[in-house]
Amino acid sequence: MFKASKKISVLLLLAILVVGSILAGCGNQSSGGKDGGKTELTFMFRGQPKELEAYKSTVKKYEESHPNVKVTVVSVAPDQYDTKLKAAIAGHKIPDVFFYNPAQVKAYVNSGILLDITKYVEGSKDVKLSDMWEKGINKYRFDGKELGQGAIYGLPKDISGFALGYNKTMFEKAGIPLPDKDKPYTLDQFIDVAKQLTKDTNGDGKVDQYGTGFNVQWSLQPIVWSNGADFIDKTHTKVTINDPKFIEALQWFADQQNKYKVTPSISEAQTLDTYQRWMKGQLAFFPVGPWDMATYATLPFEYDLIPWPVGSTGKTAAWIGSLGIGVGATTKNAKAAAELATYLSADQEGQQALVDAQIQLPNSVKVADEWAANTSIKPANKQEFLDIINDYGRSFPGEFTYTSEWYDEFFKNIQPVLDGKKTAAQYVKEEQPKMQKLLDAAIQQEKQSAKK
Repeated sequence: MFKASKKISVLLLLAILVVGSILAGCGNQSSGGKDGGKTELTFMFRGQPKELEAYKSTVKKYEESHPNVKVTVVSVAPDQYDTKLKAAIAGHKIPDVFFYNPAQVKAYVNSGILLDITKYVEGSKDVKLSDMWEKGINKYRFDGKELGQGAIYGLPKDISGFALGYNKTMFEKAGIPLPDKDKPYTLDQFIDVAKQLTKDTNGDGKVDQYGTGFNVQWSLQPIVWSNGADFIDKTHTKVTINDPKFIEALQWFADQQNKYKVTPSISEAQTLDTYQRWMKGQLAFFPVGPWDMATYATLPFEYDLIPWPVGSTGKTAAWIGSLGIGVGATTKNAKAAAELATYLSADQEGQQALVDAQIQLPNSVKVADEWAANTSIKPANKQEFLDIINDYGRSFPGEFTYTSEWYDEFFKNIQPVLDGKKTAAQYVKEEQPKMQKLLDAAIQQEKQSAKK
């Protein structure tokens, strides 16, 4: 245990040194310094290769229209971003502008990491809050007590979530009727279709085409919510994974692999993960986000979007995700940093550049409607993304609490359930007390923080 802890400490120290050197190496960018008459800003962000490319290009457009500003970009792969951002904060090198998770709003405001940019947003001629997704803006409002109200501590980089994608070519080849975009499958219907599309296509005795390939961390929520359950109660003080409806949903999710055999086992996924299988046309169903569209434009098959299958409520559900673009509270050029944040989130030119790159849907409601109706942009049913925002999308449970450690705990040891070595009922019995303890700690931490 000591060796493991020591190793983690060393890695964190290295991360702090690496990110600190990157930010410090930019001169005074991390504090908004000036060099040669130009205001220098640091912008730290994350994304898949296509996203990184698009944001770098958009920042260049910003510099062209703001010749007195020089932006140094620090791009990070998604799986490394949170660690490196925390390292930068710990090393007192808060970037001038950076992406952050809405679940961090309370803690980052109370810790003096985020700047209140309300006056810059409301005073900008380029920002029309009335034309931006209200749910997106509200994720970054905080009045000191309640989220969704008060001052603005960031703007949405985007807002959306995973819709359910399906391989249209595979359906047509198998002679199976295409899914109805307006009428979701029931859980039983979904399994039935997935079983029909799980096949050995080359006759070698091994299954090489599967119905599904869902990552539990991103795909369990729609099933749980549609089955009438949740991770936390409405007061956000009690972990509710021991609800029988939650257990039923989790067991169904695990049964995709162990009972119905419609998703690759962990050993098969190690040979070729489910994302790669989807890309090769070997999966019938797979989650799709707007950020995937540029990459999926060259898929070797036709795909489209449908609602997630429905549980006992008969109503589909999906999660609404977002990343915020915040301004560091320590920046020495708040106005310039806020202008960059608003350009990336709300300025028409900046938004158009990102939408044209097909890595997100527009933050403008009006532009989003036009975008969804544009049949030249795949997939055809982009309206599904807008329906998630307008009708049945929900925020991740961890966004409602001071920290999300309690929520993250659920997924740390879930593999035995997915592999059929432990039942859903056994797992939630073990995990609920652990998660509740962490939630109680988060509640207490918030109370103490508010007193400072």
